[in-house]
Amino acid sequence: MRKPSMLSIANRFEQNPLLKPIDLKPSSAAMKIECLLNPGVFQFENMTWLLLRVAERPEQIKGQISLPIYNERGEIEILRFDENDPDLNTADARVISYKGQDYLTTLSHLRLVCSSDGKKFYEPVGYSPLLGKSKLEAYGIEDCRVTEIDGLFYLTYTMVSHAGVGVGLRTTRDWKNFEHAGMIFPPHNKDCAIFNEQINGKYYALHRPSSPQLGGNYIWLAESPDMLHWGNHQCLATTRPNHFDSARMGAGAAPIKTGQGWLEIYHGADAHHRYCLGALLLDLKDPSKVIARSEQPFMEPTADYEQTGFFGNVVFTNGHIVKGDKIYMYYGASDEVICGAEFSIQEILSTLTPTYK
Repeated sequence: MRKPSMLSIANRFEQNPLLKPIDLKPSSAAMKIECLLNPGVFQFENMTWLLLRVAERPEQIKGQISLPIYNERGEIEILRFDENDPDLNTADARVISYKGQDYLTTLSHLRLVCSSDGKKFYEPVGYSPLLGKSKLEAYGIEDCRVTEIDGLFYLTYTMVSHAGVGVGLRTTRDWKNFEHAGMIFPPHNKDCAIFNEQINGKYYALHRPSSPQLGGNYIWLAESPDMLHWGNHQCLATTRPNHFDSARMGAGAAPIKTGQGWLEIYHGADAHHRYCLGALLLDLKDPSKVIARSEQPFMEPTADYEQTGFFGNVVFTNGHIVKGDKIYMYYGASDEVICGAEFSIQEILSTLTPTYK
């Protein structure tokens, strides 16, 4: 049995959902936007920006399952399958399998939107979408986290292909010109968030390797001298039976530096694929030490738009803006719409239970 939940401390924006699939135009006439998901968040030129994951698919033809991939030329190619084919497995709305090969039902890219008030967002002129560019991104790019250090923005995102799921890195200063570093964490890995300052002369990142045979979907910590070469990997936090994070967990955005430690908001899911938010508190000088952790989620999918959608009962965050004690968090709800909520850092800290690793 899942433990009873605490009352949510999230102050959801009255304007929620802030963005729906109908609010943006598809990347081409052949595609339809199915979902907006899990934006990276940053401030640039006195504006709040979201780097949305936009998931598209072709219009469906009766009797067929149509799905998109990037071919070797970087162009969208449509694959079609007979929905009655006995070799086709469509049990999951997100992934289908055909003769042992897995395919995503949608193809994701990243799209920039901005806002002067943090509530009303629009697509600015002159900023191009970020698309899959290599064979390791043939099934798209997803769920970007954004970290800024000295005016340079580091984008860690999920690269998806038939070869697996890994973490890619791109950097930019102006959001128009990008350097591609390629894959920095190989499959199977995702949910990578880089700390926004060095600690003892080293860069640190949270990431989530997966080990279905032994281990699980846990949050790990890595360190690097240059953002490209990562090592000294340590398992930071594991899933817990009978908790909201019993099946899987993964980092949200870059940890928030507080007087008590590094506050990391993370998502946790149970066996029923219900996604909630909790937090870890890490030692300021040694982030491999977990000081405290959520026993219960401080945000659950309770609003209608969080319970019903493309994949219901999901609240999932990759990004936020911090102003004093306030966290302005942007999140994906039900894998379909983009929403916002406000939190007090001190209030989140007060909900955590001390722990010792």
